[in-house]
Amino acid sequence: MTTDTRLWPVDKLILAYFGFAIVLILGWWSAIPDAAGLLALHLLGGALLLYEIFRPNRTSCVFRHWYPLIYVAFCYKEMALFIPAVRHTDADQWLADLDYSLWGANPTVWLERLQTPALTEFLQIVYTLFVPVVLLVAILFWRQRRYADFQYYAFLIALGFLVSYIGYLVVPARGPRFLLSHLQHIPLRGLWFFQTMQGALDRLESAHYDCFPSGHTELTILAWWSTRRLKNPLFWLYFAYTLSIIFATVYLRYHYTIDLLAGALVAASLIVATPAIYRNLYKKGA
Repeated sequence: MTTDTRLWPVDKLILAYFGFAIVLILGWWSAIPDAAGLLALHLLGGALLLYEIFRPNRTSCVFRHWYPLIYVAFCYKEMALFIPAVRHTDADQWLADLDYSLWGANPTVWLERLQTPALTEFLQIVYTLFVPVVLLVAILFWRQRRYADFQYYAFLIALGFLVSYIGYLVVPARGPRFLLSHLQHIPLRGLWFFQTMQGALDRLESAHYDCFPSGHTELTILAWWSTRRLKNPLFWLYFAYTLSIIFATVYLRYHYTIDLLAGALVAASLIVATPAIYRNLYKKGA
């Protein structure tokens, strides 16, 4: 049981984002489906967090370390409600035009010449494993009882996800799978489980405008960089996985290449800036 009643940096981050979400709910009340229920969920979620912080109990230690996983997932799901209400257009054509001007072709269409069922199956597995791969680093820190490293990693990953959500709101896009489907000559086909995996992800993600920046690129880079703190060969395994998933996002037609560049730039910015941000937030809570 933890008796630490300070606000950790990740607590401040989550509460600040909840405040941002509440402003959106109140500002677009009539346009957001079940705005009252959504507001209540934010208030209850914030109240539960504050209770676990200021009234330590047997659940507090596990809750305070792992709750960002649930809260960040909830924040992702609600973007499907926020974006159509706040933004009444999308940036797909603009992003596709940027890609075309950069390459002289649509990358997802050009990559058809490399397409094979085996490669499609492999890359869909890589893409589907995104969340478990990011979580594995946290699990290893937890199992090794390296709680300070765990808390920093939780803050870094939560910050990465929340920054990407704001990016989705600013530049909403569904991806080339939808905009450029009429230009594709060959449908993607795998060997065994491709359709099942793709269908499951589609059901989980709903009709999201979650392309820019590429969260898969950004968060995988952050996870790969964080494996430097673990004394094992994970660094190089994660490096190979990072390259694979970046390629998979375009090959599988989920992302424009400009999304990948934005995701990589956000990741690099967070790698540089987060240590100072974390230290500052931690000192203010001490």
